[in-house]
Amino acid sequence: MNDYKKLSDLVRQKEKWEESINRPTLANLPKRRDKFMTTSSEVINQLYTPLDVSELDYISDLGFPGEYPYTRGIHASLYRGRPWTMRMFAGFGTAEETNERYKYLLKQGNMGLSVAFDLPTLMGYDTDSPEAIGEFGKCGVAVSSLQDMEILFDGIPLDQVSTSMTINSPAAVIWAMYIVTAERQGVPMDALRGTLQNDILKEYIAQKEFIFPPKPSMRLVVDTIEFGTQRLPLWNTISISGYHIREAGSTAAQELAFTLGDGLEYVRWCIERGMDIDEFAPRLSFFFNCHNDFFEEIAKFRAARRIWAKEMKETFGAKNPRSWLCRFHTQTAGVSLTAQQPQNNIVRVTLQALAAVLGGTQSLHTNSMDEAWALPSAEAATIALRTQQIIAEESGVINTVDPLAGSYFVEHETNKIERQVYEYWQQVDDMGGVLPAIELGFYQSELSSAAFEYQKEIDSGERVIVGINDYHDPDEDLRIPILNMDPQGYERQLGRLHQLRLERDNERLSQSLSRLRQAAQGTDNTMPYIIDAVRADATLGEITDVFRDVFSEYQEPNWI
Repeated sequence: MNDYKKLSDLVRQKEKWEESINRPTLANLPKRRDKFMTTSSEVINQLYTPLDVSELDYISDLGFPGEYPYTRGIHASLYRGRPWTMRMFAGFGTAEETNERYKYLLKQGNMGLSVAFDLPTLMGYDTDSPEAIGEFGKCGVAVSSLQDMEILFDGIPLDQVSTSMTINSPAAVIWAMYIVTAERQGVPMDALRGTLQNDILKEYIAQKEFIFPPKPSMRLVVDTIEFGTQRLPLWNTISISGYHIREAGSTAAQELAFTLGDGLEYVRWCIERGMDIDEFAPRLSFFFNCHNDFFEEIAKFRAARRIWAKEMKETFGAKNPRSWLCRFHTQTAGVSLTAQQPQNNIVRVTLQALAAVLGGTQSLHTNSMDEAWALPSAEAATIALRTQQIIAEESGVINTVDPLAGSYFVEHETNKIERQVYEYWQQVDDMGGVLPAIELGFYQSELSSAAFEYQKEIDSGERVIVGINDYHDPDEDLRIPILNMDPQGYERQLGRLHQLRLERDNERLSQSLSRLRQAAQGTDNTMPYIIDAVRADATLGEITDVFRDVFSEYQEPNWI
């Protein structure tokens, strides 16, 4: 790529093409738009050649699949060995209803379970808490107690499935409930496989489902990583998440910079705890968004692998090659779904899923066409799952690894995103690191600006969203079948909680919560104490309230 004579010849040939072929052609064509750009508002050139990747070195920048720096994939055979895990995100209403959906998805070929929790659960409240009124089961399943968790996985052998749980501030508590549920099934901790999202930094940056201040929250995250490293060797104790950062309006480069930067911050905290990087780093995983721009997303995933491998090996000195791997789950972009012409969402999701696969994802969730209206119906969820199965079985894209490698455009975009990531990291370093940047509102300002720019482009018509600002039909019928939840579910949930509080051993409960409080006030790892409280039938809210009392609740600064 760096033969000077050939590149010089190419410059002359390109200038000749521009003058004799391209300009006359463009002059005779109507002007379609002022600029062509990615979803991230990055201007795209008409043509890319070896001149745009002249500094690329195949061995050091790309390598081979399964070989450092893993730009071309973390596995040598990728999907020729086995396809990505088709892990459909699901949860609504009661544990009983969600349990039925899980069993349905498993029968349809789903390869792993992924739990969506309702808002009170995400915020550490029991269903009968005053703060939870009106939010039961609306964005996920309500889990207030060990009993709810047992119902959620009733009839599902936890030694045979891999389970992902999207929970953050109270992640340690929900994880403890899962561990004890498995224990009661006779499944030991070291046999459990799955992922805990547990990424609190992105809550302060984007999603805002935080409870405690950053430092004690980080302590709980490190507690789970340490406990998992020692006791659950097959479990990913954190899934560092760019998904919600992208949903909040970030560009592709911002998603990658902020997510990988958060990942490095967790590594620093674990090392400060005294952990060996090669003991915990192999179980770190990531969760990325896949938006509409096909090539930009593929480049983003390739850049992610290369950046993470270099940082882990060269900056942190990890010796185990598994510590260098950027393993990630992908979900198609919920923010791209439209309520208008909802069937169009099937096409959007298909393109996004294809980009995720070509980008080398390890597991994938495809959104359903009706999610701009409600939680997915069974029919819509099946179509979303079938989308992945068709890509895997009929498209041919799994036949070769990283088929777009060597594309002048894709390699240029990969390099550009990598460069932008390091530029953002320098800004964060100048502010003193991730936590100071959060307190200063840097991330929030960057996301707001990017989201505002994107919306301006839609409003002006510079960016076309099919069915929204173009190709719309004023007479279209927007009605589609949507999911209806059990109307008696809320009352049944309240009754179960009331009965639990009547029948449990409250002296044992009080003692376990007291021990947990002492651990939170000290420096012990809190996980064993949380598990002990769960075994004593403490509810999610009761355990979280102990931490609220000890750590306090976080109030986001007003930066205006």
